[in-house]
Amino acid sequence: MKSRLFLFLVVAINGLGFSQTDSTHEKEMPTFHKGRFATVVATEAALYAGTMAYLNFIWYKDTPRVPFGFYNDAAGYLQVDKFGHAYGAYLESYIGYKALRWTGASKKKALLFGGTLGFFLQSPIEIIDGFYEGWGFSWSDMAANAVGSSLVIGQELLFDEQIMKYKFSFRRSPYSKQANGYLGTTFAGQILQDYNAHTYWFSIGLNRIIRSERIPDWLNVAVGYGANGMFGEFENIKRWGNVVIPPTQRYRQFLFSLDIDWTKIKTKNRFLNQVFQSMFMVKLPFPALEINTKGGLRAYGIYY
Repeated sequence: MKSRLFLFLVVAINGLGFSQTDSTHEKEMPTFHKGRFATVVATEAALYAGTMAYLNFIWYKDTPRVPFGFYNDAAGYLQVDKFGHAYGAYLESYIGYKALRWTGASKKKALLFGGTLGFFLQSPIEIIDGFYEGWGFSWSDMAANAVGSSLVIGQELLFDEQIMKYKFSFRRSPYSKQANGYLGTTFAGQILQDYNAHTYWFSIGLNRIIRSERIPDWLNVAVGYGANGMFGEFENIKRWGNVVIPPTQRYRQFLFSLDIDWTKIKTKNRFLNQVFQSMFMVKLPFPALEINTKGGLRAYGIYY
């Protein structure tokens, strides 16, 4: 959850245009721009410092400090939280890599210092968890962070581009109305607290699967993962406050849908091109098919 607090801040880096390099075949940038580099470093440092200050002075404000300890939450929230950690690290590493390429850094240095950014930004947060009561250092969180950064680095090394984009979508779940505030009361609160509303997508170009010149480069297919029926980390709570939480079955969702790779859409308008490049993590609402562990099959006219 805390990694997403940082994620929502660090994504602001994208608004500076750091991801405007061509995602299909990046052009070499032999000229190193000191001004751009200074902008990247200052922006990332400011966002990181602000996040750490928030955690120390607000998030943990009323939480007692304890000796360093561990917490095994690998099974928590049916692993939706782990997908979230990997997504955060992927997004931060993607932006870090693109930002350094924007400064004129070589591909090798951009991967070394930018591609690893997600893992190294989130690791201190995991360590801090180990010193607070009710939390703890989580090896599974660290592993998920490593996976997210590896997705960026591995694809650049193997394919010289991100052929698969890791995306996130949010749709308010019906469970939030039954939870008496346990899953958040505002839109922002539900994004952080209601894992039922999260879906994480792996989106890849359709013409990578079916080779055809008739298929546009920007048309993708996406496989998504989510879970529902969760009113607690490992098992559902029975009440929150004075309200009884209705018994609900926890289950996993596997989704199949279409998508658009915004980075493959090229226009003659420089501003629009920059906007599309910055939307690399946005999953477009499309019809979807769901297979779930309740043994169910469900079709959606539009899935957000």
